[in-house]
Amino acid sequence: MNFPADLRYTKEHEWIRVEGKTGVIGITEYAQGELGDVIYIDVKPGVTVSAGDSFGSVEAVKTVSDLYAPVAGTIKEVNPALNDNPELVNKDPYGEGWLVKMELKDAAEVSKLLSADDYKKLVGQ
Repeated sequence: MNFPADLRYTKEHEWIRVEGKTGVIGITEYAQGELGDVIYIDVKPGVTVSAGDSFGSVEAVKTVSDLYAPVAGTIKEVNPALNDNPELVNKDPYGEGWLVKMELKDAAEVSKLLSADDYKKLVGQ
């Protein structure tokens, strides 16, 4: 299982990569494996959230799971490739399967999230 060291992680299995004042957010390889085949992503751009707030959901063949914001900010973009290819979340969760881009309220908030090593321990790897 892959745990990129340049990302930060939540206990709810989301990841974030900071690019300037933007956070790119997705679900982890572990999470997509637990969900199974992803068939639909429901996220609306323009929503402002606090850390821990639900900002949408991911639907898989077996279940629907809420998505939780790792930090506070405003959803600026939803990955357009997921409209026609939601399976990208399964195939490339840290690359082409990203979910949203968020304008960060406070980039320093990211440092409070789990490191790759801490997340690895959380999921028993």
